[in-house]
Amino acid sequence: MCNTIEDRLSLIEFRQELLFNNTGVDRLLFEYNVTKPQYRSIMDVMDEYRRKIDNNESVHHGGFEQEIYNIVPQHHGDYHFVEGLAQEFHGQGRWEEVFVVLYGDMPKFQSYLNK
Repeated sequence: MCNTIEDRLSLIEFRQELLFNNTGVDRLLFEYNVTKPQYRSIMDVMDEYRRKIDNNESVHHGGFEQEIYNIVPQHHGDYHFVEGLAQEFHGQGRWEEVFVVLYGDMPKFQSYLNK
């Protein structure tokens, strides 16, 4: 993961930034040891899914989860991580439609969405 001192320093600085920001997304990224490059790639996927939704393209949570697993392979198969990430973005008003479209019909999220 960290091949150079610069890489290690960058990781430490990013993790420190996550601690200082202390939002739900930041805490989740910190807890799951997501790197800054991985986070940037996740945001690209979120943008991609927003675009697909805006263009009325068919999307499904399974495909979304697989794209996130490709970025964060250490959490492959951990759908709780991906759902939690999408839910935290939604809670912060970021990519809200992605969470609603992908997970909004699931009974376990009904009480969260109906607040």
